[in-house]
Amino acid sequence: MIVREAKPEDALRLSELYNQLVSNPAVEVEPEQIQALYDDTRSKLFVCDYQGNVVGSALVSLCSDVMFRNQPFAVVENVIVDVATRGLGVGTALFEAIEIFCVSTNCSKIMLLSSSQRLDSHTFFERQGFKGAVKRGFVKYRSAFSSAG
Repeated sequence: MIVREAKPEDALRLSELYNQLVSNPAVEVEPEQIQALYDDTRSKLFVCDYQGNVVGSALVSLCSDVMFRNQPFAVVENVIVDVATRGLGVGTALFEAIEIFCVSTNCSKIMLLSSSQRLDSHTFFERQGFKGAVKRGFVKYRSAFSSAG
């Protein structure tokens, strides 16, 4: 099992994985965007390669903050492990890579959101050290923006 940064040639497989995560025909992974993330020192799109196949992914991005001088915080998004490989340690390996990145960049914390119906995911995140009862997350999608257009 190898965790590495995603490459543009992973686009099709990432699209397949994201379709396990959400049922949305608008999901489209562009190789150029994967390359842009690869080139961005403040974001990492990690994938887990298991027996030659990409079986998991997670995106982590640093957010600038002023509260603790120049110490950023991180946001994790789009965490997915292929249903066929759950329970093999793929998710744990991804979060280990995320934590190494966050320690190396002096992050104050790592935040993530998860769909309220994904109870198995919540249990997994808590096993990774995340506290679901400490704060409450809120989301406002583009379709609800007052200037949506």
